[in-house]
Amino acid sequence: MVRPDRLFRLFRELCLIDAPALREAECVAFVKRKLTDLGLEVREDSAGSAIGGNANNLIARLPATAPGFPRVFLSAHFDTVEPTAGLEIEETEELFRSKSDTILGADNKAGMAPAIEAVESILEDGTPHGDIWLLFSVAEEIGLKGAAAMDLSGVEADLGYVLDTGPPVGTYVTRTGTHYRVAARLIGRPAHSGKDPEKGVSAVQILADAVHGMRLGRVADELTANLGLVKGGSAANVVCPLIEVVGEARGTDLAALQEQIDHMVLRFHEAAERRGGRAEVEVSKHYDGYSLSPEDRVVRRAVAASRSLGLEPELKWTLGGSDANVFNSRGIPTVVVGTGMQKIHTHEEFVTKRDLVETARLAERLLLLPRDVD
Repeated sequence: MVRPDRLFRLFRELCLIDAPALREAECVAFVKRKLTDLGLEVREDSAGSAIGGNANNLIARLPATAPGFPRVFLSAHFDTVEPTAGLEIEETEELFRSKSDTILGADNKAGMAPAIEAVESILEDGTPHGDIWLLFSVAEEIGLKGAAAMDLSGVEADLGYVLDTGPPVGTYVTRTGTHYRVAARLIGRPAHSGKDPEKGVSAVQILADAVHGMRLGRVADELTANLGLVKGGSAANVVCPLIEVVGEARGTDLAALQEQIDHMVLRFHEAAERRGGRAEVEVSKHYDGYSLSPEDRVVRRAVAASRSLGLEPELKWTLGGSDANVFNSRGIPTVVVGTGMQKIHTHEEFVTKRDLVETARLAERLLLLPRDVD
């Protein structure tokens, strides 16, 4: 049985460990000791060296004790957005939040703590179970880098659940968009802006022309585009010779997404040509989307788990990404599970104790549903 006191203690301990992306070593070591003490088979991969961080992903297994269960993994990520250094936790009868000038870090400690508590509860009760895996990643917040570099050799899981989105607990993200990065170098020609500006080609004007008429923002219900980073220029009295722009496009319909990307690329090239400059545009895929139907095994089991606990299993879509995008692209059907973290990435972030407990109970149920639920 899930023990709230133990869960809350673990959540506090995890939150108090400063673990920004690429600097999660202390948190990884803490969780590794915890899982090893519980008797799980635990290993680290070598993701840290591959992505330039000081910590690796953690892969743990609890071998099956009975037949008739699928092989299931739970996943969460170690890293938080900053700042969390110097966190002071305010705890009330109902919730946890930060009382210092930091965020709480419930994203994703409100997923990790319930996942660990679910396993500890199963071990304490001696409940029969199938193979259970815990896949805990680093560097999720800066582009799913840890999961992308995770060594899944030897991980024999049939399906998985990533505890990494907000409430209501018991809801699931079953459909997400594909995400592309669009980076452009708009190249003009420098000239003295007071003496002979007509000899120059302004990269600023190329950018202005390109953006005018470019479809940005909410392009369609499930298609968005944005230009978020712009840098360039050398001095106020020099016609700007170079601007670098980084943007993105996300969508669930791959044909519509490709059309949007082509449109953005064309706008950059046409604007540069009109102004007498040139454009270099690079398009790269950040991650693949996924789409799982209510009939898919991983979804049916999730719905059954929620309903068995009296939770309403709403199925949702998002254009945001998570480690589930990576796991699906690597062949393991995976959905994202709603947890209790709220107002994430802000100083007002909080999680209720009730939602923490409900998330742990749901995580346990996802691990214990027998095969006949299929």
